[in-house]
Amino acid sequence: MSGSKISTLQGLVLFFYRFFILRRWFHRNPKQKYQKCPSHGLHEAHDLSHHTLVFNVEGALLKSNSLFSYFMLVAFEAGGIIRSFLLFILYPLICLMSYEMGLKTMVMLSFFGVKKESFRAGKSVLPKYFLEDVGLEMFEVLKRGGKRVGVSDLPQVMIDGFLRDYLEIDVVIGREMKTIGGYYLGIMMDKRKHESAFGKLFQEEKLSGGHVIGITSFNSPSHRSLLSQFCQEIYFVRKSDKKSWRTLPRNQYPKPLIFHDGRLAIKPTPLNTLTLFMWAPFAAALAAARLVVGLNLPYSVANPFLAFSGLRLTLTVNNHNDLISTDHKKGCLFVCNHRTLLDPLYISYALRKKNIKAVTYSLSRLSELLAPIKTVRLTRDRDRDGQAMERLLSLGDLVVCPEGTTCREPYLLRFSPLFSEVSDVIVPVAIDSHVAFFYGTTASGLKAFDPIFFLMDPYPSYTVRLLDRVSGVGSSTCRDPTDEKTKFEVANHVQHEIGNALGFECTNLTRRDKYFVLAGNNGVVSKNK
Repeated sequence: MSGSKISTLQGLVLFFYRFFILRRWFHRNPKQKYQKCPSHGLHEAHDLSHHTLVFNVEGALLKSNSLFSYFMLVAFEAGGIIRSFLLFILYPLICLMSYEMGLKTMVMLSFFGVKKESFRAGKSVLPKYFLEDVGLEMFEVLKRGGKRVGVSDLPQVMIDGFLRDYLEIDVVIGREMKTIGGYYLGIMMDKRKHESAFGKLFQEEKLSGGHVIGITSFNSPSHRSLLSQFCQEIYFVRKSDKKSWRTLPRNQYPKPLIFHDGRLAIKPTPLNTLTLFMWAPFAAALAAARLVVGLNLPYSVANPFLAFSGLRLTLTVNNHNDLISTDHKKGCLFVCNHRTLLDPLYISYALRKKNIKAVTYSLSRLSELLAPIKTVRLTRDRDRDGQAMERLLSLGDLVVCPEGTTCREPYLLRFSPLFSEVSDVIVPVAIDSHVAFFYGTTASGLKAFDPIFFLMDPYPSYTVRLLDRVSGVGSSTCRDPTDEKTKFEVANHVQHEIGNALGFECTNLTRRDKYFVLAGNNGVVSKNK
């Protein structure tokens, strides 16, 4: 009897909601059209090139219905481990709050006290995870629009770089953050001011003069009422629609994702974050054990232990004779792409040679002290660096990474041709590495911790492939101006050989390009890093 009363009451509430609340809202503008699924309603035959598409970022572009991961990335990368742990333990309480209150709480926990000038997570960290969450079906609709306007309840600093730089969205309207003394207060501007800014934009851009199509979510009542004031048509995305969406493939990104920063290699969903915090104590102990064994024990003893601890190293040799230098007065020059600071060390382990040497640009003092092989810091003075490399080659084998910096994605940066001038025989080395939890590289953080984070990963792996040797222009002709073209040809040839072996794409981007994107500087690293 009580069950029938409850079902009757539910039916009356549903009837009241459909025929009074929704009916009143839908009749605000009798000229508007409302459709359920934009990917079906805005079909391929529908020409959108002269229309303005206004879409809700989190409700109609991203597949995920939760914003926790993005705020966890901000908290961890910009605030540190304590801030991210606080956000994690409070998240169950946040889930019980209203949408607006929960959003404000996560903003407060993630941004409070963060320096505005140094905050770069919106451009260097978040775009990777946002791109991996974009629905292909919605993206195909948006790219056919004339002008595209992204509207979001998220802070502007979180979404602006992702939408403008990688999806090429024309206008981005997020919520501004309040600051004091150059630091974020963790407070967003009032919702009414956000809506006022939206209306002002429409007046300035004269968007209301053309045909404007809005795309939002059923679960975003504030955006529904906002879009109803300016859009002639409104399409709604349901949760069931998102579940059927495919993820936007990497090869369809409007702008390729080559550079990104941050320590986390895994998307910090609530479950993944729990796993990370549970793994952290074991990770610290494991990294310490790996470090002690790798630095102090001989290869014959260290290799079995490191393999048992989860480290994986695969060596492939195209032709073993290529490892033998034809010049007995010099060692062998190994030229490799750059994945982490441990590249020369893994080549040393693969070849079982502890007398191998490496040249570096910005290795931290701590890493230099701990390195089990000899490392020599280059000065970026071409003549001095060339002489230093020749001197090291006269003493034995040498490893050089001509990219000058690491690259995480399947791309190769431009190779500096200096290596081609110091040796007649070059052995290209194709290197790849994989991690599950933590990246062992950084552009804006402390480089001394790069190897530690790599060793904290449960199953880090390295693949080292020695390719067929290549003839260099030789040190005797390195200062001959007629060989300028030849040395660049050698450098480009080695780059393409390594790229083909790995399946990576070769680019003309440089170290400066990477640091300008990720750190906002030219890549000069202070001594304390």
